[in-house]
Amino acid sequence: MTDAASSPPDGAAPTDGPEPAVSGPAPSAFSVFRHRDFRFLWSAQLVSTIGTALTDLAAGILVFRATGSALSVGLMFMATSIPTLLVGLIAGVFVDRYDRRRIMVVSDLLRAAIVVSIPFLLSINIVLLYVAVALVSTISQFFNPANDAVLPEVASDEELAAANSWMMISSFGSTSIGFALSGLLATAFDIDWAFYLDALTFLFSAACLVFVRVGRIDAEGDTSVGVVIANLKEGIGTLVGTPVLRSLFLAGAPVFLAFGLWNVLLLPFAIRALGATEFEYGLQEGLTSVGFVVGSLMMARFADRLREGTWMVLALLGMGVAGVFYGFSTSIVIAIALVTVSGFLNAPSSIARRVLLQRATPRELRGRVFSAFVEPKALIGIPGFFMLLEGGLAALLLTAR
Repeated sequence: MTDAASSPPDGAAPTDGPEPAVSGPAPSAFSVFRHRDFRFLWSAQLVSTIGTALTDLAAGILVFRATGSALSVGLMFMATSIPTLLVGLIAGVFVDRYDRRRIMVVSDLLRAAIVVSIPFLLSINIVLLYVAVALVSTISQFFNPANDAVLPEVASDEELAAANSWMMISSFGSTSIGFALSGLLATAFDIDWAFYLDALTFLFSAACLVFVRVGRIDAEGDTSVGVVIANLKEGIGTLVGTPVLRSLFLAGAPVFLAFGLWNVLLLPFAIRALGATEFEYGLQEGLTSVGFVVGSLMMARFADRLREGTWMVLALLGMGVAGVFYGFSTSIVIAIALVTVSGFLNAPSSIARRVLLQRATPRELRGRVFSAFVEPKALIGIPGFFMLLEGGLAALLLTAR
């Protein structure tokens, strides 16, 4: 990729983007769909996330089938965390120096090529599945901050909460479809189709993103090692020096730890402790996303009723309570109901956090700052994984049931 052309003099998005804010009634929850660029961005995520969910669940099922080990499932999550540690912050620098739309399109094409090859790789050795998942995760370190960075350019500030809600709806709504479909493929059909369908969704996403028009980045100088280091320092300095960003970063650490442990244990807990089938596990994951979609619809309509921090506190407390009750559940039906509630409560926290991040971060620094917020997930997820290696938590929850 080459340096993008310079942005318009005022740094604004193209003329087809959102209209300037005007005084008057608050925009409706659907007004953001008037912007063609948002429609393309939303459609790309809606379809590609179905494919991503297909691959995520299919990979976990294949590993658990082959090994019957919670440790092996944990290794799969490690394969997604390590690329975040290695390239996450550096990827943010490139997102801030190159054409963000082009980064997203190329990322989709590369991910399509990798996932379509997974059935062939599996015929050689299951270890190559870990390699493929790690490569897809590496590419996603470039795609995800670029995707988040362009959203404020295709929606006005008044529409930003609704825009984030609809993006989360497209993401988690399609995740529920992908999880349920993956469970069905694993139970009744050839699970290899999960990977073929995922490749097609990435191609569809790339086609949509070609038509998204956003302001371009004016990168100064070549992207040398010295420039990368200087850019990293600037991004970290902004994160540390901005009170809102610093608070969000520190408050997210224990939450990421809980999510990491939850994700590793969920599959073996559902199948071993609750006696769920693979399809019921897929249904559980799918209904978690349905709960998130309902919560996101609520936020699209009522986000302005409370401050973002209040939404986050109430939602996280509710998720904690639901998680405790899930740990004591003895029926997959009760477990599914609890994770659906947890998914509903996750929406206000996630959406409020995204809005605060986007509003508090300058446009030219979004890639670096957004990438930095992903690092704690990987850093904290790895100690959580080693807790499983020691066997304490896994033995307590799985063998004691």
